[in-house]
Amino acid sequence: MIYLNDIISALTDHEIPSLDVRISDVVIDSRQAVEGSLFIALPGERVDGHHYLQAAFDNGAILALIDQEVEPDLHILDLRPGYFDPGNLKPSLPLCLKVDDTLLALQTIAEYQRMKHPLRTIGITGSVGKTSTKELTASLLSQKFSVLKNPGNRNNEIGLPLTLLELETHHQYAVLEMGFYVPGEIQTLCDIALPHIGVVTNIGTVHAERAGSQEIIAKGKAELVESLPPEPNGVAILNFDDHWVRWMAGKTRARTFSYGIIEEADLTASEITTHGLEGVSCTLNYKDHSHQISSPLLGEFSVYTILAATAVSLAEGLDWETIKTGLRKSHFDLRLHHFTLDNEITVLDDSYNASPESTIAALKLLSGLKGRRVAILGDMLELGPYEHSEHYSVGTFTVSAADVLILVGDRSKTIRDAAIEKGFSTDDIHWFPDSYQAAKTITCIIENGDVVLIKGSNSMRMDRIIIALKELASC
Repeated sequence: MIYLNDIISALTDHEIPSLDVRISDVVIDSRQAVEGSLFIALPGERVDGHHYLQAAFDNGAILALIDQEVEPDLHILDLRPGYFDPGNLKPSLPLCLKVDDTLLALQTIAEYQRMKHPLRTIGITGSVGKTSTKELTASLLSQKFSVLKNPGNRNNEIGLPLTLLELETHHQYAVLEMGFYVPGEIQTLCDIALPHIGVVTNIGTVHAERAGSQEIIAKGKAELVESLPPEPNGVAILNFDDHWVRWMAGKTRARTFSYGIIEEADLTASEITTHGLEGVSCTLNYKDHSHQISSPLLGEFSVYTILAATAVSLAEGLDWETIKTGLRKSHFDLRLHHFTLDNEITVLDDSYNASPESTIAALKLLSGLKGRRVAILGDMLELGPYEHSEHYSVGTFTVSAADVLILVGDRSKTIRDAAIEKGFSTDDIHWFPDSYQAAKTITCIIENGDVVLIKGSNSMRMDRIIIALKELASC
């Protein structure tokens, strides 16, 4: 819960108790404004929020953060240094609050709110598995505590502050996914969220196009563990199976809690068994004790999600019975989910995004399922210098995972070439320049009873193919 006085205090260091106007919601899209909202006018590459101030007010917003000149008939309270006069306040709603930079102001207000709440904060980053780790961690902790988490992919310099502005007095934990493109971004998020616990899942090549190299990605994500307080308050939870993540143990003042398959880790998994679309089971080993667990999460790779979330839970004092119950009953929206159509076609929908690691993990899941296995793979973007080698690696793996290969996009030609080189029949490989063309033809390739994996980078619009399959089933 946030009030107008909180905003003024955060941005000017002045307490104005009389301005106890309660804000119902904070939005950056005027269409999402409701009665009592604060609308933050962010200038963007294609859309400038300042052009939608009146629309936000018409939808019920009572406050707006601005950093540009606006219509003269709007009420404006200038909060900029040298302009703010606390002794001459006569605000009238709706009201524009003028600042030097609306994004920086949003972040400053979020940090102010975070510092007002004495809760434990958990930051989660990594190239693959951030979202599922965030969801499972929040699910396990929610059995005993009141937990705030960032919804969807609100994991950047805008989304994370917006999440923190949803803090209420009852919250005891905030579980926050932290995204990365270039060095310095994770540090900015940590300056706002002030995490006590940092989880790093792995370091891959996704975003190397912007960052430059895997080493730079590792250094950027290490900003999370570098920002943690020293032990006993700070805990760095690290995947010791990943050598880039293991390296981070020497970059933090916090206590290190390691997990992995290797025996050197503090928390390990063994006897891993996948059960197709029914989930996974394994043995978790910790301090000379072993615990049998099961989870509805799909695929062998999900064991790393289980390990990371369990490590957080153990670090925060949850007992094993609570953890095992939570793992067994955990249900949340995963990016990889499955459904069966009326024509008995099983669809593994992982179309939201793709990296080399997550694509191979999805192919491993497909390889263990019964039926004719069809892998529909789109380009993997933002790989920079690793683009050719990573597409090639995926192509070599398809031979043991799929019976039919459908490829979308120019980069996927490398997948095709690698698959053919490794023995995949050319008769069972189909290539399309884009998902629109693939969706038009897909119904001629897919057969009743097929098991179909769909995966590709978000901008490849692989969801078009899912729509086509659903239309085929309804015919």
